[in-house]
Amino acid sequence: MFAAEKITSLQNDRIKNLVKLRNRRARDQQGVFLAEGYRAISRALEKAVNPEEVYFSQDWFLGENENELLETAAKAGARLFDLGKLAFEKIAYRDRPEGLLAVIKQWDYGLEDLKLKDPPFLLIVEGIEKPGNLGTILRSADAAGVDAVICCDSVTDLFNPNTIRSSTGVVFSMPTVMTTTEETMAWLEAKGIKSVATTPHTENLYTEADYSGPLAIVMGSEQFGLSETWLRNSDFRVKIPMAGQADSLNVAMATLVTLFEVVRQRS
Repeated sequence: MFAAEKITSLQNDRIKNLVKLRNRRARDQQGVFLAEGYRAISRALEKAVNPEEVYFSQDWFLGENENELLETAAKAGARLFDLGKLAFEKIAYRDRPEGLLAVIKQWDYGLEDLKLKDPPFLLIVEGIEKPGNLGTILRSADAAGVDAVICCDSVTDLFNPNTIRSSTGVVFSMPTVMTTTEETMAWLEAKGIKSVATTPHTENLYTEADYSGPLAIVMGSEQFGLSETWLRNSDFRVKIPMAGQADSLNVAMATLVTLFEVVRQRS
């Protein structure tokens, strides 16, 4: 049986700090982030992304496998903390807590750290603002077999709790680089990878592009789409045809549609 320290007071310093870690500045200063729920923490452990600390409350457990997960986390070196129901409710960021929350060390992938298949298949997103969209994009990239996701000039951060939650743990297995448009363009050119930019301002349908060979699909921000820098310098521009009043899809949905056209062609 695992050993755990008991915390019941809402005024405990650890409880106060966990609440602070919802804020990006606090996360970056401490170099850690939060992952909540059974699925996210179990996927982290599966990928050897071992938590530094795990906080739990049996009052909130939903299933029967939580204790086994805690045993695994303890064997991986995590410190365990047993919280009272109200204490856990204070640190949880989900509407309905599952009684599990982990503190995990941040990581930092660079472009040169990426291991690419032959031919490479990449997803680039520029200026993403909403963490929920970023997490969903990571899930779509994983489902489509993308080698890596490159986030250029992102407004949100990879370690936002809503990014972690909406990725359903994919964040622990999908290589993701946070960088700039300029660095990414130079890297693509050096690697000989062509870029296909998505925009409503073109006559080329997304089904008409040639997605063979080394490829990067480039998606823009929710509000502004792609910058002129990407539109001018991409190798090809495509659009998803819209039959109704809306002139664009949600960026996560548009990403999914485009990626699976690549999958269809490459299959």
